[in-house]
Amino acid sequence: MTDVAEDSRTIARDAPQYNASLVRREDATESLASFWVRFDGDPTPFEPGQYMTIGVFAEGKLMQRPYSVASSPRVAGSDGYEFYVRLVNGGQFTPLLWRLPEGHPMRMIGPKGKFLLEPEDDRTHIFISSGTGNAPFISMMRELLAVDRPRRAVFLNGVSYQRDLGYRDLVEGWQQNGEYPVTYIPTVSRPRDPSNVGWSGRTGRVEAILAPVLDELALTPDNSIAYICGNPDMILSAEETLLARGYPEPQVKKELYWPKGKEPRGDAPGAAISDE
Repeated sequence: MTDVAEDSRTIARDAPQYNASLVRREDATESLASFWVRFDGDPTPFEPGQYMTIGVFAEGKLMQRPYSVASSPRVAGSDGYEFYVRLVNGGQFTPLLWRLPEGHPMRMIGPKGKFLLEPEDDRTHIFISSGTGNAPFISMMRELLAVDRPRRAVFLNGVSYQRDLGYRDLVEGWQQNGEYPVTYIPTVSRPRDPSNVGWSGRTGRVEAILAPVLDELALTPDNSIAYICGNPDMILSAEETLLARGYPEPQVKKELYWPKGKEPRGDAPGAAISDE
């Protein structure tokens, strides 16, 4: 297993392929952090829901991974592109990323991806995610707020431990102050774990709570559209629930961490493969 403490690979400080820099980092837990990477030159436009690929050279090899952008496109030139990343022990890239100091040069390319909001859609948006799969939804919501056109949303995010609920304060704040018309529904799948003591919210995997949420909020194919982001098993299960409720396939938009049956052995990309 390769973790940050054990990883001794030499990271190249300079390389002709570098075109960006790590400009900011905020740690949420020991294994979850947000990273902001900014191009050295002009920013590349992207649409909320798309992803960028970031990397560095180590031991003469380019180590890189794709991650969905969590920030709004309009801050790419000033703040950079925000990525919400989980550290993977044994991974090829994330132990390197965790060792980078702010200001370190990087390579960034993109954007790619077709996991985009439907234009001018005023139905309730059901955002369903596991783990760091909530990142593209944060980008979407931030941009809709920036243009003063937020769309009614139900935001479901499933994690194992309550400490891993990324962007919880942000989305709860939107819900409480009414800045964004969102209903935030987090869930933890290991409620008996000691680290979840005091948790009073939903329990179970996010795909397991989907049907009850649809019933409680009277969400139907006539009044809502679903966006799902995360691992393929979760997506498959959530999609089956929605299709059984009569949602047409085009009304169930999906973004996978990796293709079904092809889970990576090292780092898992942050919502980088779209099957749209």
